[in-house]
Amino acid sequence: MHADRTSFEAYLEFLAEATNDGTPKVLETQHALSLHFDALATQSFMSRKDPDKLVLGYTRTMMGFLLLHPTPARISMIGLGGGSLAKYCYRHLPNTRIVAVEINPAVIALREQFQIPSDDERLEVVCADGAEYVANQDGQPDVILVDGFLADGMPVQLGTADFYAACHARLTDTGVLVANFLESDPDIPLYLEEVGAVFGRSISLSLSEDSCNYTLFAWKGAHKLPSLDALMARARILETAHPLNLTTAARRLKRGERIASDRASWPRPGRLQVRY
Repeated sequence: MHADRTSFEAYLEFLAEATNDGTPKVLETQHALSLHFDALATQSFMSRKDPDKLVLGYTRTMMGFLLLHPTPARISMIGLGGGSLAKYCYRHLPNTRIVAVEINPAVIALREQFQIPSDDERLEVVCADGAEYVANQDGQPDVILVDGFLADGMPVQLGTADFYAACHARLTDTGVLVANFLESDPDIPLYLEEVGAVFGRSISLSLSEDSCNYTLFAWKGAHKLPSLDALMARARILETAHPLNLTTAARRLKRGERIASDRASWPRPGRLQVRY
């Protein structure tokens, strides 16, 4: 009871001190740490018991790229936040090099608090504009994960035709782009048009697991996704090594392919179109 009260008091103190100027704030309770730009939205969430666990549903959904690229040699992450995706990939993909690009040095300054490993031969955190990094980086990642947000939403430069074209050009021939969108973002139809202009019909869009976010997948190589049966078989194998519900992710990915190809199914602000 004392610990619960301490956590509650910490939450009240956080609410009293929270500002809306975009300065990153950390809420610490008995069981978790969370990163916020204001009092209303959670940017990252870390379990103290299992710091590498993907607690937020949208992060688990983004890991669905494993169904298309189970052993990437290199991943580029746009947006670090509390490092949930970086830590998960660092722990569970030991042969993968990860570069996380974060524009806000104040967020990077929190990496120790969120138990993000120090830079080494497998992990590098870069302070830079994500769109500029993708356009100018050396090397070709197998996967690009886009989860960059400011206090007022996704930066404009991460939703442009030029950015998606740069991602397509930078990815390997079988590479995968994954992007996180807020469900309330009115520009999602525009993003889909711009991604489609670059990746053609090789895109999928679905609601994220247990959250009010949408996850976009776009891929190079084969035009269509494998069959649902094939994706489910891959998921079952991957689940022996990953604490993720990849069989559900396979269903979302396949159904999202149909949604992305049908404009009538595209999301509208404030409405959850499809549930799984």
